[in-house]
Amino acid sequence: MGKALRLDKGQIEAVDDAMAMVLSSKTHAERINIGFNIWLSARNMLMIHLRKSHPDWSENILLKEVAKRLSHGAV
Repeated sequence: MGKALRLDKGQIEAVDDAMAMVLSSKTHAERINIGFNIWLSARNMLMIHLRKSHPDWSENILLKEVAKRLSHGAV
């Protein structure tokens, strides 16, 4: 159907043709909302993981570590 998917160290994701059709039918706002909800889910899962792994950390330290990890160290 589309061009062949390249799954190697140079590419970590591939969008299935069916999912591409679903996403292309969404408005810009809907796609932004989907992306934001994925980000929120990742943030929440990371907060839960870090709270369980480091029960002695304060909320401020947890928030800083989450920001650091989600920004790949840029924050």
